[in-house]
Amino acid sequence: MTDAQKPHFRDEPLTSEDLNVCDGVLRDLKAVFDLSEKDFERLAAIIIELYRQGVHDPEQLKLLSGATVEDRQR
Repeated sequence: MTDAQKPHFRDEPLTSEDLNVCDGVLRDLKAVFDLSEKDFERLAAIIIELYRQGVHDPEQLKLLSGATVEDRQR
């Protein structure tokens, strides 16, 4: 398989372990912020995107994705 044929890491499905990490981060941030349904869905997408980009540490995910919520709530 050539480099052009290899799937990008971002295109690979997340495992149940990956999703558990993302879900835990989302639940922790939901407890901190008053989120509308739209903001909750947006935050979930941001967490998954950060995870796919290689941010796998839950505390880093909280810090980075939580900053996007804080910016929107100002």
